Amino acid sequence: MLHWAGQSRRWQNSLLVLASYLFYGWWDYRFCGLMVLSSLVDYGLGIYVANAKTQSQRKWALTTSVVCNLGLLGFFKYCNFFSDSLVGALGAMGWTVHPLMSEILLPVGISFYTFQTLSYTIDIFRGKLQPTTNLIDYLAFVSFFPQLVAGPIERATNLIPQFSRARTFSNDQAVEGCRTILWGFAKKLIIADHLAVCVDAIYANPGDVSGLSLLIGTVFFAWQIYCDFSAYSDIAIGTAKLFGINLMQNFNYPYLSQSVTEFWRRWHISLSTWFRDYVFIPLGGSQGTRNETYRNLMITFVLSGLWHGAAWRFIIWGAINGAALVVEKAIRSSVEKDGSRQRLISGHLLNPDADQRNRDKTSFAGQAALQAMLRMTYTFSVICLGWVFFRASTSAEAFMILSKIVTIPLYDLNASAWKAALATHPSMEKMLFVLIGYSLLEWMISVSRVSVHFLQWPTPARWAVFTIVIWGTIQFTLTTETNPFIYFQF
Repeated sequence: MLHWAGQSRRWQNSLLVLASYLFYGWWDYRFCGLMVLSSLVDYGLGIYVANAKTQSQRKWALTTSVVCNLGLLGFFKYCNFFSDSLVGALGAMGWTVHPLMSEILLPVGISFYTFQTLSYTIDIFRGKLQPTTNLIDYLAFVSFFPQLVAGPIERATNLIPQFSRARTFSNDQAVEGCRTILWGFAKKLIIADHLAVCVDAIYANPGDVSGLSLLIGTVFFAWQIYCDFSAYSDIAIGTAKLFGINLMQNFNYPYLSQSVTEFWRRWHISLSTWFRDYVFIPLGGSQGTRNETYRNLMITFVLSGLWHGAAWRFIIWGAINGAALVVEKAIRSSVEKDGSRQRLISGHLLNPDADQRNRDKTSFAGQAALQAMLRMTYTFSVICLGWVFFRASTSAEAFMILSKIVTIPLYDLNASAWKAALATHPSMEKMLFVLIGYSLLEWMISVSRVSVHFLQWPTPARWAVFTIVIWGTIQFTLTTETNPFIYFQF
């Protein structure tokens, strides 16, 4: 209400900055100083880059921005990791060394807002953006509370123009925002938090449960992290709409992807496009030799893994995804080199031969659907392989979990084995049916525009659905403990 009480941009943005810093300082007021420092550094350097008379001055300013932002991120996020790794390496050689420093507390959201401020200066250097001279607008861009602690990682080219003009209240935008927020809370409280209970029970002592239980737990975690993270993005996007701000889409039904390459175009879009634009392409992208392209992919994904967490398991997770993209690209290049028009694992079904065009349409559609299902199964399997490292406590534990999964005896996969695996936690069987229903709902929304048709329903019918969703969310919330969003730790 206070936001819309003022008609001027200065009032609206000043109130948002104040609210954002109060929101951020709720965790620890000391963290606000770091965000102010990061903001002021890039605000000043952005203006300097735009007004610099020589290219060397521009490069100096950009280098300063990179060093300050990555130095700040590196100190708080990676000092403990490198210190512990060094102590461990020296210990393996027989030297007893005490930890070099005390545990450093990681400021919430630092991985997100440092990437935003860094991209701002880089875009000015590249000539894609003119720096703003309005400090309040810039502070609003960096600290905007709906997406501050877990994204989406916004670009200045999208947000600053919205903060640079006065916004007027839109009833349609507010209704859409509330609907998006409700959908986010439903995913978080009904699906993600209930899956978390099952996953935690399985991964707490992975050595004591069967390989089949670990397999089910890994599939559950794949959906838990998706529903948890996409729920936060939905809540952030919906909340931003209440203030007249449009944030970028961060997820686009990633588990319907038919290749790992496609998955990374649909998953955490704001981060994957950030690494594409500011790491992969500057390294040379796909413009060099084949081996150089593969190298660039691996570097990009290993760094993406390191961004997620200061631990070897995250680095391995990034390497697995990078290796999958390298393999898919190699297969695609090999097929194209041989002159074939039909893609293998990672491509799409393209066969324009005359005899194919004359086939029975039903048979052709069935064949295409089967191949699509096989490709989605392949993609989901590779992604789940990476999720094992993401969820396990250590990389050694992840390898142990994988060894138990891959050695599941196929002859023992009978009804009693499935029943025993689903009995690992009382909620597992119920959540299995919830997941099947939700995955079918996502598929229907993606292929038949269910959400568009829903908006055309009579108002009483739509409100009945909203009421059921709200009631269901409350009921599910009462039966389990609410967990923090997973990406808050990054």
